[in-house]
Amino acid sequence: MTIATLQESPLEPAAALYRTVLPAGEPWIKLIKKGQTFRIVDLEGNQAVDTLFYNAHDYSERYSAMDTIREQGNVYLTTGSRLLSSDGNTMLVITADTCGRHDTIGGGCSAESNSVRYPLEKRYMHNCRDIFMQGLLQWGEGMDKREITSNINFFMNVPISPEGTLAFADGISEPGKYVEMRAEMDVICLISNCPQLNNPCNAYNPTPVSLLIWD
Repeated sequence: MTIATLQESPLEPAAALYRTVLPAGEPWIKLIKKGQTFRIVDLEGNQAVDTLFYNAHDYSERYSAMDTIREQGNVYLTTGSRLLSSDGNTMLVITADTCGRHDTIGGGCSAESNSVRYPLEKRYMHNCRDIFMQGLLQWGEGMDKREITSNINFFMNVPISPEGTLAFADGISEPGKYVEMRAEMDVICLISNCPQLNNPCNAYNPTPVSLLIWD
């Protein structure tokens, strides 16, 4: 459960096949082909990037937090982590990471979790579950709320105590930190760039991220 050795990437942003900036509180969904490399850049630091992956040819096979944690024997994700599917297949491998630790236990915020964690009037604030749904509707390929399962929170700091309790703590990322992964199958990537204003993981200030893909 320790922070792994940081690993930089040799890839240059100028050579990327695809590059965009995703504002806070917005969805993003895109096909990433087998063999392509995908990078998420935390532009201003401590932004939580809620992410789901699906087999592009069979949406019922999707990222599995449980299988990923069990097989790697680590609750955190970093360089070398294999992101496993619900069928036990490797979907992507993290090949570079300048942050050092990413959460896959805390889940995405929702109207329900907002009403439990924060004052009741926060229930109707923007949340990742609703943003995921926006992304699925944009994709328009028959995916619905059943496809929203346990996700990865890239750059989010969720310490786990010896007793097994979770805490949503100050982030450990900084401006310009990134995580990079190579697709081992054709995958659909769905992101909610977290809009959460009520916890310290992003210093109460959701910010944009940069997304890049290389062949």
